[in-house]
Amino acid sequence: MGWTLGRYFFIRYVTITLWFFLGLFALVFLIDFTELTSRTARLPGFSYQIGLAISALRVPMIMLQTIPFVGLFSAMAMLVSLNRRYELVIARAAGISAWQFLLPACVGALLFGILAVGVLNPLAAAGFSHSEQIESQLRSGKSNAVSANAAPWLRQKTDSGDTIIGARAILNQGLEMADASFFILDREGDIVERKDAKRVFLRDGYWELQNVRIMKGADALVTKQTDRIPTNLKPEFVQERLARPETIPFYELPAKIEVARSFGLKANAFAMQFDSLVAMPFLLVAMTLIAATVSMRFARMGQSATMILGGILAGFLLYVVSVLVKAFGVAGFVPTVVAAWFPVVVAMFFGITFLLYKEDG
Repeated sequence: MGWTLGRYFFIRYVTITLWFFLGLFALVFLIDFTELTSRTARLPGFSYQIGLAISALRVPMIMLQTIPFVGLFSAMAMLVSLNRRYELVIARAAGISAWQFLLPACVGALLFGILAVGVLNPLAAAGFSHSEQIESQLRSGKSNAVSANAAPWLRQKTDSGDTIIGARAILNQGLEMADASFFILDREGDIVERKDAKRVFLRDGYWELQNVRIMKGADALVTKQTDRIPTNLKPEFVQERLARPETIPFYELPAKIEVARSFGLKANAFAMQFDSLVAMPFLLVAMTLIAATVSMRFARMGQSATMILGGILAGFLLYVVSVLVKAFGVAGFVPTVVAAWFPVVVAMFFGITFLLYKEDG
C-alpha cells in the first residue's frame, strides 16, 4: 500500500477518534457538572464558576478511563464508513490486504494510547488532585456528609504511645488531609486526648495541624491555630496507604514504587497502575483488531447489527476482564505485569486469529 492511501486511512482514523473524544468529553463534562451541582449547590461559597472549574479539572481523569472504548468505537466507525463508501472494496480490488489497510488504524491507536499515557494522564492526575482540594474547601466543616465507614484511617506507633488518625478527605497524594481527627492513646491503649483539625500536613518528623480543637479528659475544649504531633511515618508509606494510584502522574510512579519497596512495602497498587498505563497503547491496538473482526464486511452485504453488537460486547468484556485481573494484581495474587498484559495479549491473539481465518483462510 502506498504512502498516499495509508496517510488517507490514518487521517480518517485520527479525525473520527478526535470527534469521538471531544463528543464524549462534552457529555462527561455535562453529566459531572450536573451531578456536582446537585451535591454542592447548597454549600456556602459555591458558585457556578467554581462548579465549572471543578468539573473541568475532574473530566480528564474520567476520560482516561474511557480511552479503550474511544479506541474501539472510533475504529468501528472508521471501517464502517469506509465500507459504506466502497473504499475498502476498491482497496481490496487493487490487491491491498486487510492487514495493510488496518496498519494505519493500528498505528493511530498506538499513538493515541501514547498521548493518553504521556500527556492526558499527568494532566488528569494534577487536575483531579486540584479539584479535590477545591471541593474539600467548599465542604469545610461538613465532615458529617461522609460516613465514618468511608473515612480512611491510619495508626502510627511512637515512643509515647499509639495514635489513630482519621480524615474526611485525603489530598495531595496522601500528604495532606482535611477535617482530620487524631486519637492519642497511652501505653495501656486508652484514649487520653483527641485533636480535630481542619487541615493537616505531613512534615519531616511531625504532623502539622491547623485550626485545631483539643479535648483532653474532662478539661474544657481548647482551640489552637496550629499544633504538632510527632510521627515516624515516611511520606512514601503514607502515600502507599492513603493515596489513590490514579492521582500520581505516570512519570512519578517508578520512583514511588522503588522508594515504597525500599521500606518493605509491596506497592502493588502503584505497580499495577504503572503496568496498566504501559500496556494501554497496546490495549488500544487490541481494541482496533476486535473492531476489525466485526466491521469489515462488504457494504453490499450490509453491516450486520448483530456482528457490530458482538464487537461492542467483546470490547466491554475485555474491559471487565482487565478490571478483574487488575484487582488480582493489586491484591498480589498474580504479578502486576501479568495482570496488565494478560487481557492485551489474549485480545490481540483473538483478533489476529479471527482475521487470519477470515482473510487468509
